[in-house]
Amino acid sequence: MADELFVDQDEVEGTASGVWSRMLAGNRRFAEGKPEHPNRGAEAREALVDTHAPEAAILSCSDARVSPDIIFDAGIGDLFTVRTAGQVIDDAVIASLEYAVDVLGVRLLVVLGHQNCGAIKQASKEYEALLHELTADAEDSLMAADSISDIDERICDSDSIMMRTVGFSIWQAHESELESAEDFERVHIARTIEQLVERSEVIQHALAEDRLMITGARYQLDSGKVEVLSF
Repeated sequence: MADELFVDQDEVEGTASGVWSRMLAGNRRFAEGKPEHPNRGAEAREALVDTHAPEAAILSCSDARVSPDIIFDAGIGDLFTVRTAGQVIDDAVIASLEYAVDVLGVRLLVVLGHQNCGAIKQASKEYEALLHELTADAEDSLMAADSISDIDERICDSDSIMMRTVGFSIWQAHESELESAEDFERVHIARTIEQLVERSEVIQHALAEDRLMITGARYQLDSGKVEVLSF
């Protein structure tokens, strides 16, 4: 799927589209088992002691199998990476990404989820447990429907941060009659992008001024390929 969505190679190299094209080319090398490991030697390291100018910022899951620098076959200083379980955002994440956009001047922000995400699995379990708790005493489908009418509020009030964040994405997926783990992962990526834009004036302004492009992607553990998402 990623191959089908490569941007036109005639795009100006300095643009966000050009950056994304190079990253996807790096991922293709990685997936094919032909990584070049660019700019990872002593000379590259020493050149970046005093400054760095990454081309893109990535918000990704902390999963040990999902290392952006490796799966995009990038070098030292190429990517500004922020990682949390389930790519969950908080004030520290937003501040870090704002720094990348406003101070470092990155042109591209990628929200990267992945196949078989443990945070999605955990939030799914918590969501199903809440659903069971709310409907356990219902005598028919009408009572069951009434008992979960405020489930979104229950999710937002949960003590579990995974439930409040990833769990809410799972609820949204169910509301759209999407039921698979892959669906949950894609919906959560889309919702994370929405949350970043809603919560950050810096990101809002950069988008409005055409200084930034945001894209969603999902890493496939089995193939090594990055699936480019369109919303």
